[in-house]
Amino acid sequence: MPPAADLPIHGCTCALLRRLNRRVTAVYDRALAPLGLRVTQYSLLSNLRRTPQATLTELAPLLDMDRTTLTRNLKPLVEAGWVRQRQDAQDARARSVELTPAGRALLEAARPLWRRAQDEVNTTIGRPQVAQLHALADAALPRLRPADAGDAHEQ
Repeated sequence: MPPAADLPIHGCTCALLRRLNRRVTAVYDRALAPLGLRVTQYSLLSNLRRTPQATLTELAPLLDMDRTTLTRNLKPLVEAGWVRQRQDAQDARARSVELTPAGRALLEAARPLWRRAQDEVNTTIGRPQVAQLHALADAALPRLRPADAGDAHEQ
């Protein structure tokens, strides 16, 4: 295989990444389906476990989402009783979110299903290639800031 600098870039990078994302997401969604959970929901629950009682304003940038999208994604989790929203005592405009005991139990049950999906993706793509993919994503993410963070070329 030629060095990366010599490889041609063909087609739309966005379209390619979206196709890959849809296929990888399908693997995780199939694995989590027995629990009635999608990988986007699993990811949100996992992030809530790591950032207990985070406000929507704090959580949205950690997930690279705007608050409106985050609110929309939280709604079914709240309705299912897996997540609780609370109004901040000092600032009535601020709402914090946290896992409920049912949400923690669901996350615990989902973990082995997620692990199987993770292993399937790693095996199918190949561990070295997945490691390269992670390295590329880790290098690219800081360079591509969300639209509301200003011009991506400013330093």
